[in-house]
Amino acid sequence: MPSYLEQERAIKSQKILKAFGAIDRADFVPRDLREAAYVDEALPIGQGQTISQPYTVAFMLELLDPGPGEKIMDIGAGSGWQTALLAYIVSEKGKVFALELMPELCEFGRTNVSKYNFIEKGIVEWFCRDASPGLPEKAPFDKIIAAANIGDFKIFEVWGSQLKIGGRIVAPVGNSLWLWIKQKDGDFRKKEFPGFVFVPFVNKHGN
Repeated sequence: MPSYLEQERAIKSQKILKAFGAIDRADFVPRDLREAAYVDEALPIGQGQTISQPYTVAFMLELLDPGPGEKIMDIGAGSGWQTALLAYIVSEKGKVFALELMPELCEFGRTNVSKYNFIEKGIVEWFCRDASPGLPEKAPFDKIIAAANIGDFKIFEVWGSQLKIGGRIVAPVGNSLWLWIKQKDGDFRKKEFPGFVFVPFVNKHGN
């Protein structure tokens, strides 16, 4: 898969390429779908949610530009695959804070990430909770990434307040991915990347 994503120009940085080589997507899908784990498409993981298409995850991580030692909030962690990729990149000096609301998926994702001992090593902290308010008690973050369509831009303001200057947010709104980069004055430089489809973001009220 890493070589395919490199050929498709989804991955340009070596740190992300190495993460895709080290973290096996088959460890993050339901058992009956393991043979399909290396196909470049989204797969169902239950509760109406999916594990994202590898190309899309690679594209998002390139926009996010995670690095060793960084603090990252991973919203809608689901299967845990993206969380594990991030954990591999930030390494033992970094931290990934993963949030997943749905109880069944929360347990599924936590179990999957534990296969790589990232939680035991303290690289990942896993939370079963609504991500709408972010994680203010762990802020500020270097980077924030969301894997579900948040619907509008209001929630960006909440997450953005928990981001360091120079930090990045990558999240879908509608059929586009958006990159927000926090400037010195607290405002954001924004860039849109259309042509993506994501499952909807769900909060504790079911919205």
